[in-house]
Amino acid sequence: MGGKNTACSSRESTSKPNSSDGSRSRSTVRFSFRLRSDKEKQPESQREIHTPVAMAPHPVVQAIIDLSAGAVGGAACVFSGQPLDTAKVKMQTFPGLYRGFLHCFLSIYRQVGLKGLYQGTSPALMANVAENSVLFMSYGFCQEVVRFTCSLEKGAALSDMQKACAGSVASVFSSLVLCPTELVKCRLQAMHEMAASGRIATAQNSVWSVVKSIAQNEGPTGFFQGLTTTIAREVPGYFCFFGAYELCRTFFADHLRCSKDDIGVAPIVFSGGLGGACLWLVVYPMDCVKSRIQVMSMTGRQAGFFKTFMHIFRTEGVRALYSGLTPTMIRTFPANGALFLGYEASRKLMMSQFDS
Repeated sequence: MGGKNTACSSRESTSKPNSSDGSRSRSTVRFSFRLRSDKEKQPESQREIHTPVAMAPHPVVQAIIDLSAGAVGGAACVFSGQPLDTAKVKMQTFPGLYRGFLHCFLSIYRQVGLKGLYQGTSPALMANVAENSVLFMSYGFCQEVVRFTCSLEKGAALSDMQKACAGSVASVFSSLVLCPTELVKCRLQAMHEMAASGRIATAQNSVWSVVKSIAQNEGPTGFFQGLTTTIAREVPGYFCFFGAYELCRTFFADHLRCSKDDIGVAPIVFSGGLGGACLWLVVYPMDCVKSRIQVMSMTGRQAGFFKTFMHIFRTEGVRALYSGLTPTMIRTFPANGALFLGYEASRKLMMSQFDS
């Protein structure tokens, strides 16, 4: 009997789990479940900080995707805001000629017709497609530079401010492409007023005639009139542009409890518009100086950025530096919203081909 009892008790002890071990295992399960639950409660935008960004299999392919998506966004930006951009350039160049935005808009329509509002669309399209293609392609490369500088892993997600820094550096490269094309655009847009005021003998009404005139009279360097001012405008401007855009997307992602890529059309358009508004509010006086230099250089060599800035400030006042701000701010939401919507949608479509 004693042997049997001993055997039974030994079998029971081996088959019956230890109560303390069971409590530990149950507490471990409860603890791990609690961790998973807390993690699931986090907004998707916070969880994605620790996950690598989806990248194309080769850097060249990634660059082509960014370039193509930037081109789509640039085209969308032009078609949605060109008439307002024309009014902006005219008001910047001739602040005393128009009483306000509506007066400028109606004057263009009465003098030249509807086509006058789209004057310079071809170079504007080339300028925006070229600028945004190079900008977003360089933006991808500059993000890798920021990762290397901050000792982050390849493909690691960046904070909003790190993305703003990458966009600011990328704007230096896009300025080299933007300056010549924007020079032609601004001259075409202000050609009617320059001829009417007698500052030029004959008006040039086509892209080719303007390009030919610059090449003959000013040489290759003539295409880079206002380059210093363009870079001075772009570097701080695009820090604000990308910074405000990314911060706004993060806000929507936290509020909607989803990833920043899935916030939807309206939040993307609003985020892009807010980014554009922040850019123009910060750099508008520099853009006014740039337009003045590029247009007035038709009459001869112009002074540099600082001298032109001080001349406008002393002779025309602070208000002249903000002439044309109203059509710019009206234009910025549809134009920059369309820019980022076109970029994000086309990039997401192309990147989806490489998702496993």
